[in-house]
Amino acid sequence: MLDVCLLGTGGMMPLPYRWLTSLMMRYNGKSILIDCGEGTQIAMREKGWSPNPIDIICFTHFHADHISGLPGMLLTMGNAERTEPLLLIGPRGLTKVVASLRVIAPELPFEVKCIEITENAQTFSFEGFRLEAFRVNHNVLCYGYSMVIDRAGRFDKDRAMEQEIPMKFWSRLQKGETLEENGRVFTPDMVLGAERKGLKVTYSTDTRPTESIRQNSKGSDLLILEGMYGEPDKLVKAREHKHMTMYEAAKIAKEAEVPKLWLTHYSPSMTRPEEFMEDVRKIFPATYAAKDGWTMELKFDEGE
Repeated sequence: MLDVCLLGTGGMMPLPYRWLTSLMMRYNGKSILIDCGEGTQIAMREKGWSPNPIDIICFTHFHADHISGLPGMLLTMGNAERTEPLLLIGPRGLTKVVASLRVIAPELPFEVKCIEITENAQTFSFEGFRLEAFRVNHNVLCYGYSMVIDRAGRFDKDRAMEQEIPMKFWSRLQKGETLEENGRVFTPDMVLGAERKGLKVTYSTDTRPTESIRQNSKGSDLLILEGMYGEPDKLVKAREHKHMTMYEAAKIAKEAEVPKLWLTHYSPSMTRPEEFMEDVRKIFPATYAAKDGWTMELKFDEGE
């Protein structure tokens, strides 16, 4: 099961009723945070989730509303006596930006590791899942992310027995290992059926519509996109500042054929995003004006 929580839905500045856009996901004991603007810690506490178990923080770009909450987050982790390393992933320049922010958080009881994205599209693999970064179109270097959890085929006991594969190897083959004994090689495909549908969440803010978003959104169980503006007359402003309207996000969701779209990163001037949903849903019916703290549990299809 993959737990997804959109901690905040605001863009540019936190408001009394809306925290800045940040996404937290939990899977198999691992916690991943995407973006960490001012107030992210408070949004997390309001949800009842803790920052201490966070293993990875990804940054879309280095505008303040997406990264200014990092020093406080690091200090909170340190005060909780965290000792495990923390991995940060972000655009080129991440190491320098983090070093600058850590002027007010210089001493921590854990290591902070930085990985900078160097390609237009780059995949980072971890145990049980992978993060796929893809470049989008903002006025600074900016990336979207997909979290992908693959699912192997079912274990076929009969095939394993027919091929006289030692039982001691079964569980390791199920986990994808290739093994060898007495000159004989055992591979996962010898005991596993066809790969089953896994889980995928795609998140992108602060961008004009791009082909990279469309392509990476395909196959997503949940798509989370910027809906900076809902007023039709704000399209010119969206183009000028390289943001996206709700209608443009809905068009991407329709083209990608996703089951559900959450809008986020609203302009501070937009007080009631839900007022625009009737028109937006004419483009893509399964569009929702997300609110702070929205949570979704994604589960594997047990029928497969």
